[in-house]
Parts: sequence; C-alpha cells; structure tokens
Amino acid sequence: MGHVIVSLSHGKEDVERGSLSFTVANAALSSGQEVSVMLTVEGVWLATKGYADGLQTAPYPPLGELVQRFVDDGGNLWVCGVCVKPRGITEEHLIPGATIVGAAVLIEGMVTGGTTISF
Repeated sequence: MGHVIVSLSHGKEDVERGSLSFTVANAALSSGQEVSVMLTVEGVWLATKGYADGLQTAPYPPLGELVQRFVDDGGNLWVCGVCVKPRGITEEHLIPGATIVGAAVLIEGMVTGGTTISF
C-alpha cells in the first residue's frame, strides 16, 4: 500500500478545486491506499463544522458529502496548525476525524515515501 498526500489550499472561493481534491482522495482510498488530505490557507475551513454545507459545482457531488465520505472511509484529514491560528479555528470547530497538525506531520509523510499532489 502506498501513501497519497493531497494538498489543498482553497475553500469556498474555489469549490471546484476542493471537489476535485476530495474526488481524487476518495478514489485513492477506494484503491486501497493510505490517504491524507493536508488542508492549508483557506482550505482549513473545509474541516470546520457546517462550512462545506451547500457547496457544490457540477459535475461533482456536494463538497460536504465528499469530505464526509473521505473521513468515514478512513482518510487522514490534516489541518494546518499555523493556518488555523489567524482564522480563530480550534479543535472544537472541527468535524470529527479532522486533526490540527504541524508541518512535521506532513514532512514525515513525504520523506517516508508519500506521493503528493497539490490543488
């Protein structure tokens, strides 16, 4: 099994990127890979309760459903610790399954063989 790391820095301002990111992440999970999505910059909002509700762009399913499926299927939802601070986001704001992490977690995933893709 490989480790796929998807990096996403967009939120409501680019729903298509978010939808594509989680579509790719879910496909990788379905193929038996370990998958982590690293949310940075505005992307960190996608890990907060209610943020993705109502966000959708054709031809993708609703973004909230894609995120929830990813978490439900065992994906690692990493939220950039530096990025959440200026936005006032804390652990209590996060959906179940999301974890605030530091850069070291991402770096470890990369140096231990994780393949990265960025949106």
